[in-house]
Amino acid sequence: MPKELLSGIEKAPQRALLKALGLTDDDLSKPLIAVISAHSEIVPGHTHLDKIADAVKAGVYAAGGTPIVIPCIGICDGIAMGHAGMKFSLPSRELIADSVESMLLGHAFDGAVLVPNCDKIVPGMLMGAARTNIPSVVCSGGPMLSGVHKGEKITLSTVFEGVGRVKAGKLNIDELSEIENRACPGCGSCAGMYTANSLNCLCEAIGMALPGNGTIPAVSSERIRLAKRAGAAVIKLVANDIRPRMILTKEAFMNALAADMAIGASSNTVLHLLALADECGVKITLDTVGEVAEKTPNLCRLSPASAFDMQDLDRAGGIMAVLHQLDKKGLIFGKALTVTNKDLSKSFKGAAVLDEKVIRPLDAPHSEKGGIAVLRGNLCEDGAVVKRSAVDDKALTFIGKARVFNSEEEAYGAIMSGNIKKGDAVVIRYEGPKGGPGMREMLSPTAALTGMGLDKDVALITDGRFSGATRGLCVGHVSPEAADGGRIALIEDGDKIEIDITKGKLSVDINAKDLKLRERKWKPKDDQVSGWLLRYKYLVTGAETGAVLKKKF
Repeated sequence: MPKELLSGIEKAPQRALLKALGLTDDDLSKPLIAVISAHSEIVPGHTHLDKIADAVKAGVYAAGGTPIVIPCIGICDGIAMGHAGMKFSLPSRELIADSVESMLLGHAFDGAVLVPNCDKIVPGMLMGAARTNIPSVVCSGGPMLSGVHKGEKITLSTVFEGVGRVKAGKLNIDELSEIENRACPGCGSCAGMYTANSLNCLCEAIGMALPGNGTIPAVSSERIRLAKRAGAAVIKLVANDIRPRMILTKEAFMNALAADMAIGASSNTVLHLLALADECGVKITLDTVGEVAEKTPNLCRLSPASAFDMQDLDRAGGIMAVLHQLDKKGLIFGKALTVTNKDLSKSFKGAAVLDEKVIRPLDAPHSEKGGIAVLRGNLCEDGAVVKRSAVDDKALTFIGKARVFNSEEEAYGAIMSGNIKKGDAVVIRYEGPKGGPGMREMLSPTAALTGMGLDKDVALITDGRFSGATRGLCVGHVSPEAADGGRIALIEDGDKIEIDITKGKLSVDINAKDLKLRERKWKPKDDQVSGWLLRYKYLVTGAETGAVLKKKF
């Protein structure tokens, strides 16, 4: 904490208030470290963060600092999925960033340890730390273990897909109930390479977390030891005045993107890396994402793309082993600074791949191209994204007839009632950042399609987004979105839609005359939104920019 805040006779009132917390003069003479904990009793990934925060505090104390825990909100995307609650998930990223900025600057902390775990909380905290630019370390809560059903691993996506299997007559209600009871065996972020785990892994690659942050299981004692080391690390950062924007450079973002493509991360990472780069004044675009994807091999396929989970990735060598592999191909900026106060290469140089089934060798990748593909075309002039690593090879190209829906609920109803057939291109619009508002994830409809066995024969295209648990031919982030009058707003049932992931194309066949007629008739959808979402609707930008809020009005 700056000396001017606590020193001198004029600051006696501030010292008095801090002493009301039980802090001594000796405590106040040391660096004051905010331990920003997203602990709550509603999010499975956060229910144990009080223990992680306690371990961070122990590390701070041992290294000569004074830790102070402050709270942070967090929404569980799985619980919010499939209803109006999901409208608040992506917007909560901005609330979290604002609250981190407010608490850190409002109380003039010397440093911070960010203790998140799930989806929007990780990027929200990082964005707040980047704004304040005080020494900070991320220490996440770690992934959940997979459940086991009939001797096979299961995760949350198994439950979502199970709903579709029941509707298709492939699973009975009793067995779904058994899967429901076994899929999530305890605390932690859900066990697959979903959004939360993707981001926690990328925190290692981008340099803001210690090695192991993304993969060490939540229930492991090593997770507690990691938290203690994170507490000690922030004291060294304060002593050396190493700040987030010294770490979050263009090279660091390129490292994160390379890791993203190699591990087959969630497509949501594109939104969050773009948003974080914007906070740091670093120029990263969808074109940048596409360029990295083209030259980075996909080395890992974890749930939902395979039966491997985060625990498997951890025992196979973790993110440092992946980075070491990528470095051999010249895809990593090894001199990028990290919260270890050393170059990234110092962290990964001793890492080895211990299971080549989980982390493929460079000469035998799952794909020569990365896990996420950026698409362009007359249906998405500003871009769209698809998790290529979760698409069956036979579905990389697709031509089908549009089935158009103006909300997730409409589309889900049609899917569950059996009205979607092979060859359909399901279009869900008015679910973008503005149109939702809030850009909901579409895991319920995508999982239902997969459970019904349609994931190889049906495409889903939306201006909304997808959970990392989604698999199949699912294209999201279509920009411009329908609420902005993008081409997706003009599609009608029966229009021919073509997707070619190998060529990065997404197009709709509408002749020029019909297009002009549709443009003249189009009117924005009246969503009758209120509260915080009304403000969000008028402040948010498109998915192609990371759905950040406008900075000028």
